[in-house]
Amino acid sequence: MVYDWFNRGTAPQNPEEPQPEQAPQAPVAEEQPAAVAPAVGAVDQDALDWARQAYARLKAQQEADKEAAAPPLPAPARAEPQQSFEPVQQAQQDPVAEPIVEPSASPEPELPSAGLSLLEQAAAQRAQRQQELLERAIETPAPATTAAPETPAAPADEAAPQLGAFDDDFTWSAEVLAAQGRNLSDISLEEIDWLGRLRRGMEKTRRGFVTQLLDNLGDDPLTPEVLDDLESLLLRADVGVKATDQVLDALRKRLNEEVVEPAEGIRFLKEQLKGLLDAPIQASGAQLLAPERGRLNVWLMVGVNGVGKTTTLGKLANLAVRSGYSCLIAAADTFRAAAVQQVAVWGERSGVTVVSNPSANADPAAVVFDAIGAAQSKGTDLVLVDTAGRLQTKHNLMEELSKVRRIVDKLAPEAQVQSLLVLDASQGQNGLKQAMAFAQAAGLTGVVITKLDGSSRGGVALAVASEAGLPIRFIGAGEGIRDLRPFNSFEFVEALLAK
Repeated sequence: MVYDWFNRGTAPQNPEEPQPEQAPQAPVAEEQPAAVAPAVGAVDQDALDWARQAYARLKAQQEADKEAAAPPLPAPARAEPQQSFEPVQQAQQDPVAEPIVEPSASPEPELPSAGLSLLEQAAAQRAQRQQELLERAIETPAPATTAAPETPAAPADEAAPQLGAFDDDFTWSAEVLAAQGRNLSDISLEEIDWLGRLRRGMEKTRRGFVTQLLDNLGDDPLTPEVLDDLESLLLRADVGVKATDQVLDALRKRLNEEVVEPAEGIRFLKEQLKGLLDAPIQASGAQLLAPERGRLNVWLMVGVNGVGKTTTLGKLANLAVRSGYSCLIAAADTFRAAAVQQVAVWGERSGVTVVSNPSANADPAAVVFDAIGAAQSKGTDLVLVDTAGRLQTKHNLMEELSKVRRIVDKLAPEAQVQSLLVLDASQGQNGLKQAMAFAQAAGLTGVVITKLDGSSRGGVALAVASEAGLPIRFIGAGEGIRDLRPFNSFEFVEALLAK
C-alpha cells in the first residue's frame, strides 16, 4: 500500500490488482472516530485527548510496520536424519555447535567413509557443513539491525517520515486534521509530517503577519481602527488589493451588525481567506488535481527563469511515484545549460524515465513528440514536461509554448492536459503579473507556488486566486523532496494564522 497524495488516501501499488487485506491495527484505548477539534490552536481538553489517541494509533501502526518489515528469525536447525545413534554421539562430541547449524538445501556431498569411525564421520560432516555456511555468509551477508557500512544511507529528505515526539507540532497537525472531520482511523503519518513542514515553512510570513495581528486585536472587540491596521498587514503580506478589499468589506459588514470579539474575528477572517482560495478551485470542477487512471495525463510546467520549475517537476515526479502512478519526464528545456542533466538527476532519484535529446538547442516540440510516443507505448499515467524559462513579455518564446501544446493535442487528443505555472512566493506582486500574462498566452489551468519557506510574502497565494482567478494546485514549503504537496486551502490558512 502507498499513500495517494493526489487523492488524499491509501491506494494499492498496482491499481489493477485487488487490494490485499490490511493487517489489523493495534487497538486504541477509546476510539472517537467522529471527534472534532472545536478550534485549531485553542486550548481544549477534548482536542488534546483526540491528538493523544491519534498519536497512540500512529505509534502502534509504526511499530507494527517495523515488525512486518523486519527479516524473519531463522528457524531452529534440526539434526539431519543419520543413523539412529549418530545424533546422540554427535551431541556428546559438540553439544553447542549443532543447534546453530542450518540444514543445507543441496544434498550433502558424499564423504569417504572407508577407514573412518562413526565419530570421525560425524566430525567430518560437521566441518563440511560449517564450511558451507561460512561460504554462504560471505556471499550473502545476513541482515543486521543497523545499515551495513557499504550501503549508502538515503538522504534525509528522502527518508520515510517517522513519528517524532508528542509536541506542539504534532498536536497542531492533529487538530487541523480533526477540524476537517477526519476519523482517527484515517489519520496518516504522511499528513502529520507534511502539516508540520508547512507550518514551519510559513514561519517567516506568519512572524510578520500574525504577531502584529494579535497585538492589534488585543483582548478588546474589533474596531474600525483595528480593521485599518489589518488592511496594512494584508497588503504587506502581498495578499493583493482586490483580496484585501473583499476581506475587509466582509469584516466591516459584520462589525456593523454585531460586536465582534477577537477570537470570533480571527475565525471569521479565516473563513474569508479560505473562501477566496476556494473560489477558483470550485470553478475548475476539481477539488484536487490528480492524474486520471486509464488515460494519458500531460502536465506542462511553465514559468520565468529561477522560480524552480525543474526542481518542482522533480518533486512532482517523486510524488507521483510515491502515490502509485507511473510517470515519465520530457526534458524539453533545451536552452538552459545543464537543464537536461538536472532533470536526469531528478529522474534517477525518483526512478522515473527521462526522455531527452542530447544535441544542443534541440527542438523542444520534438522532445515532447518522443515523450508522448514513449508514454503511449508503455501505458504511462503521467508525463511531466519541463519547459524553458521565459519572460511573459517575449512573444516568440510564448509562441513556442503554443507549439508544444499543439503537438500534445495532435498526438494525444484524448489526453488530460494541464498547464501549470510555477511561481516563486518571494516575488510577491511580480509573481501576480506573471500569472496574469501567462494565463492569457499559455492557457493556464493551475498554479504551483514554491519557496513559501523563504519568503514573508506567502499572501501572494490569495492574490493569485482572487485577481488572476487561477486555482492553486500545489505548494512547496522547503527544499526537500517531500516538501511539495497538493494544495489544501484550509490547511494553508491555518498554517498562515497559526499562533
